[in-house]
This record gives sequence, C-alpha cells and structure tokens, in this order.
Amino acid sequence: MSYGFTAPRNAAMELLKVAPLTSREGSFCGQLAFSDQPLSDRQRNWLTILLDRHGLPPLVAGDAS
Repeated sequence: MSYGFTAPRNAAMELLKVAPLTSREGSFCGQLAFSDQPLSDRQRNWLTILLDRHGLPPLVAGDAS
C-alpha cells in the first residue's frame, strides 16, 4: 500500500495548511485546491517538487482532482 496523496486538490490544500509558501507557490496551490480541471504535466511536476521540498508525501496513482 502506497502512502501519499491520491488527489492533487488534497495535496494542494495540505501545502496551503502546513508549509511556508512563496506568493507564487501559494497562488499555484490555491488554483489547484479549487480547480476541477485535470493537471497538466507541468503542473503535476511542480506539485511533485513542492511536496518534496516541504516534506509532504508524494502524489500516488489516482488522479482525481
């Protein structure tokens, strides 16, 4: 069983709650937290980087927004 976020929305909300973010990172996470759109490859990559940078679990299989 993998441990991590199955929904980008949940990952973004957790980043907003626990991490000291730059304004750019906060804006990005705010968009993801309240968006119904699937992630682009670039968005997925940056979200993965932010999760790692702030010591949070990664995204795992399951791409529900």
